[in-house]
Parts: sequence; structure tokens; C-alpha cells
Amino acid sequence: MPTDVENWKSEVYGNEIREHLFRFAEEGFDTIPDDERDAWFERFKWWGLYHQRNGQEGYFMMRIGTPNGMLEPGQLRVVGEIADEYARGPGTNPIFGDAYADYSTRQAIQLHWIELSDVPAVFEKLESNGLSTQQACGDSWRNIVGNPVAGKDAQEVIDAWPVIRELNETFKGDEDHSNLPRKWKVSVTGSADGSGQGDINDLAFEPAYKEIDGEEVVGFNVRVGGGLARNEPRFARDIDVWVSPDRVADVAGGISALFRDNGDREDRYNARVKFLVDEWGAEKFRDTLQEEYVDFELHSAGRDVREEYTYNTGGGERNDLVGVHEQKDGKYFVGLNVLVGRMGVDDIFELADLADEYGSGEVRLSQRQNVIVTDVPEDDLDDFLAEDLLEHYSPEPSPFMRGSIACTGTEFCSLSIVETKNRQVRFARWLKANVDLPEDVDEFHIHLSGCTASCAQPQIADVSLRGMKTRKDGEAVEALDVGLGGGLGAEPQFARWVTQRVPVDEVPGAIANLIENFAAEREDGESFRAFIDRHDDEELDAFVEPEETDYEDPMMHNTKMTWYPYAEDDSLDAAPSTPADD
Repeated sequence: MPTDVENWKSEVYGNEIREHLFRFAEEGFDTIPDDERDAWFERFKWWGLYHQRNGQEGYFMMRIGTPNGMLEPGQLRVVGEIADEYARGPGTNPIFGDAYADYSTRQAIQLHWIELSDVPAVFEKLESNGLSTQQACGDSWRNIVGNPVAGKDAQEVIDAWPVIRELNETFKGDEDHSNLPRKWKVSVTGSADGSGQGDINDLAFEPAYKEIDGEEVVGFNVRVGGGLARNEPRFARDIDVWVSPDRVADVAGGISALFRDNGDREDRYNARVKFLVDEWGAEKFRDTLQEEYVDFELHSAGRDVREEYTYNTGGGERNDLVGVHEQKDGKYFVGLNVLVGRMGVDDIFELADLADEYGSGEVRLSQRQNVIVTDVPEDDLDDFLAEDLLEHYSPEPSPFMRGSIACTGTEFCSLSIVETKNRQVRFARWLKANVDLPEDVDEFHIHLSGCTASCAQPQIADVSLRGMKTRKDGEAVEALDVGLGGGLGAEPQFARWVTQRVPVDEVPGAIANLIENFAAEREDGESFRAFIDRHDDEELDAFVEPEETDYEDPMMHNTKMTWYPYAEDDSLDAAPSTPADD
């Protein structure tokens, strides 16, 4: 029997949602019938809108899709203008203020406190400047990710940007691919560093060489069925297919259609393509693709470059794209660390100014929630690096700042169990001030996810933190599970969850003790990941050692039961009225 969501989608879905969305925007939030709100909120996701959590009725998070994290000249400023005018709500964040943008782990942008009545005006401004929220959420093609400096990266094997652009133009709004069993996350990368993170995507195209008619050419190997959510992580499986750049759209469309026709529509928990690959196996998946969904002979897989992958591995030269890097053309791109991916509007405007002044005006977003300014001439590098803004968004940050990723958390998200963004900022600042890594360790990733949805990608971090609840001194408090040793690279692995339900005020002490034990017990030159690998879970649990320190956490209470975690009166009874009632 189809799920409720499938029944709702069968009535209204895809592009046609827009006319209903605009009607409700004109008539008011309160005109959405109470017994239809779940259905309409689910549909609105297709156009990039998530209704915010309890206590914030009538306000939405808006996700703007930026394929491969590409923001053309002028577009970042447009995002800032929209955030400044439309993303101010009744709650003020004590760290980030009143208006800001979040850069996501999928190279998209999220704004909060959006009112339904403002959506048509926001859409008009976005679309007139080449931006869109279409299919930024929902059961369809999501924002396509990859190496954000595609086309400029001196280390890339093949420029993937033309392929990404073609896929975006082909499948965004395509009715044949607009209603899939679940979300569809695609990665395309031409870089040898693995920065597309294809292993954790539903569909991944990774650079590979293949001999065709006696000549070695560059294209992509295909992997299917990766993903992190629902405590059921999978790495994408090799289906033994190599595809040339001009055939990527055909193969991608065939795989998308295969998933559309064969994915589980009766159980949303089992609806992702990773479960279909589990059930069928890679060989049957490939055979079905060949026999039913493409009309040309598929090539077997080519010679990949996975042994060169260093992105998000905990070692190697390019764990991320922060810092100064030379481009193909002799100019430079500069990756700036954005702590937990959140940037206030004043800083957005200043960054846009600097990108215009020193570069081409273009800004790109990475999957580690950071920003990259491209096309900086060598003669201008020193002046750019001396700008005041870079004191806060550093190209040479502390490892604890550089490695911090956090999801939205209970500030806005209805799924999250704990507060995340401000907490991870506090964690990073405390660790920077109080903990020293071994001298030869300059990368240390800590990802904080508010629940098992894994939006912060905790399973691929050195230290993985996942929201829970526990009791301390007889009181219910927010807590975190601790996982260790995750990462990508030539031999990707998921973190092992070794310590459960650590009260949040004891987590910085736990990480400090873990690092101290690592420094004392490691073999000569041993990486953190290798250190974790050679110890069992019981030993690792002992290394964690939760402990109270001088770190203070102002959000120990159950923030899920507040209307806004940072409000002076945060009780649900104090929640503001819906915007339609103002």
C-alpha cells in the first residue's frame, strides 16, 4: 500500500505545486486547511521550502540550489539582499544575529524565517538572477555536488562543470524525473582528490580512464547506492560502468528512471536507492540498466584514480579546499573557513565586494560548508589575504575551526533532538583555546548532527557527534553519542559509535581526553584514523573519558521543547503568532 506521502504526491506534485504555493502566499498561511497541512508542507519541499519546527508556525526554511556550489558574479550579493530583507524573524541568534545564510554540506544555501507571503517576491528576485529553489528538496533530483572549483582546479583530471550544468538543465523540472520514490542525490567530479564525495551519494560519476578504439580517454566510472541517513549508512557500489562525458546524461537518466520504476513506494524508510542495490546487487542493477533503460552498449569500468583521493581523509595535502591554491590559468582560488557554515548578511555583502575587487566576482561553495573566492591574480593575493574579513573567515584556521561541521539543529529543524550550530561554535572555540593536537596533525574533523538524518555527515568525521537525550543530576539534559574514525578517501570507512549519551557539557572534556590519549598512545607518525583502526570499541570508549571542564553550555535543557532555543522566554507558550495573524 502506498504511503501517505505517495498518495499526496499522486494528487499534486512537481512543477504544478507552484501555482498552489503562490495561491496560499496570496491568501495567507492560515488558509491552508489544518487537515491538509502535512500534505502541503511535504509538497512545498519540492520548491525548496521546509516548514520550521513547533513554535515557529508560518515560517519556512528556504533552500537555494547552486549546482556544484557555483555562484556567478553578483549572485552572492542577491542572496545577501534576500536574507537582509526577508530572512529576519522574531528570534535573534546570540552568535549570528538577525539575518544570515547557511552554506550546506551539499553546496546549497539555506535561509530561515521566510514568510509564505514573501515567497513570490523572493522567487522573482532569485530567478531573475539565475538562481532557483526548484527541487532543492523533495523526492527528486537534489542539488548536484562535486569539486566546487571544477574548470579551474589545476589538479583535476577532467572538467566536470559542463556535465553538471547539462544534468541540472536536463533534469530540473523534467516531469519524467520529478516524482521519485525518495530524494535523489548526485555527485559528479573530475578531480583526483575525491572532493565530490561520491561515495555517500545515490549516484556518483568519478574520473576514470578508458581505452576506446586504441586511445586512452577520460570519462567517468559510475557508482550507485551511497548515503548516510537512518542509521543505515552505505558507500556507493561500483556497477562496472564507464561513461564518456557526452553520455553521462543518458546514463544518469536511465538510472534515475530505473529507481523511479523500481524503488520502494510503500515504505519511505526503505525507499532510497541504496536499499534497492542491497536487494538486487550491483550485477542485476547494471543488467537492468542495460536491458531496459539505455539504448547503447555500456562500457565496463575504466581505470579510476581513487588511490589519489585525499579529501576528508584525515591526511594528505587536500583534506578540504581551504587555503590558497593555484588555478590552471596561473591565478589563484582561496578557500575560506566558515565556522559551521553560517555567515551574517553584512559579511555576505563584504565577501561579495572582495570577490568583485580581487577576483572575477565568482564565489563557490564546498561540501565542508566553506566558501571559495576564485580568479585572484598572484599580484593581488597579499592584499586580499590582509583584508579584515579574513581574520574571521580564515584561509589558515585552527584545525578545530576548520574541521567543524554542524546541521541546523533545534533552532529551526523539527527532526533534530539537540541544539547544534551555536554549540559546535562553542566547542570549537573551547578546543582551540584549551587543546593542542600533536605537531604533525593539522586536520581534525568534528561533525555535529542533531539526529540520525545525518545532515552534518557525522559518519565521515574523525569525531562524530549525534544528538540524544540523557539524565544528569536527576534532570533531563541534551546529550551526544560519540563516534570515531570516519572518513573518505581510497579506503572510506564509517565512524564507529563507541560512547553513548554523553551530557553536552562533558563533550569538550571528552574530546580533550581523547586527543591526549591519542598523543600518548599513538605509534610514531600514526594518523588519528589509523590509531582508531587498531583499537577495539571498548578501548576507544575508555579513551573518550567524558569530563566536566570550565566549558559552559547554556542549552543543556530540552531545546526541542522550546519555541526558539535562545529566546529569553523560550517556552512554547511564549511562541509568536503566525505571520498571517500579525
